[in-house]
Amino acid sequence: MSVHELIERVARAGFDYRFLFDHYDRTSYIEGMAMSAGIVACTLAGSALAGVVLLGGLRSRYALVAGATRGVIELTRNTPAIVQLYCAFLVLNTLITQQLQAHGARNPLAPFFWVVLVLSVNKGAFHAEALRAGFEAVPRETLDGAQSLGFSRSARFWSIELPLAFRTALPALTNNAVELVKASAIASAIAVGDITYQSIMIWTQRDNVLALMLLILAFFYALTALVTVAGRWIERRLAVPGYGQH
Repeated sequence: MSVHELIERVARAGFDYRFLFDHYDRTSYIEGMAMSAGIVACTLAGSALAGVVLLGGLRSRYALVAGATRGVIELTRNTPAIVQLYCAFLVLNTLITQQLQAHGARNPLAPFFWVVLVLSVNKGAFHAEALRAGFEAVPRETLDGAQSLGFSRSARFWSIELPLAFRTALPALTNNAVELVKASAIASAIAVGDITYQSIMIWTQRDNVLALMLLILAFFYALTALVTVAGRWIERRLAVPGYGQH
């Protein structure tokens, strides 16, 4: 049985994937998958950077910096990501556009940028909290031993505190990454051409919602499974014998 015949048979059973025969729809859908994967990849990197920056703010010696960072984290953690996206894109982006147009320039910030920025800061806040908990879990005896051996504050941080804290926080960081993959679907809310947006465009014309929803579920399940497997592999690779194990 050819692929064409299989898809026709499946369509008669109520799962219409015949859009794959149409060059335009097929190309749009593949581009949507690539866009979703790109959003996830960029946001994973961006959230890691944001998490480290926010962690640095939390651990700052200056109360004003630490307090402002805590405020940003609490605001980010306690409001919906989609509301943050709307505020950034519909308010901040509009203000930037108006200011640039007043000077005869165009706004270079595309919707893709705002999705990556908002999700990076959103998940970066959760990363920062996970890492903070990891630092607090580092045994005091370990730090005292390093100090007695003459390690400077900077050397203790990079050689002892950060590696141990990262290992402790890794399960939570992996969970945050999985949540990030799922949250990337909100990109369709501002017409970024991800897999969800392209699916909506196709099922609006073809009325094959069920078939495309199953594809969306399978796509995000595959991405989250990949992130989970990668996280567990890193956990095993970085495990310290006897540390944090019972």
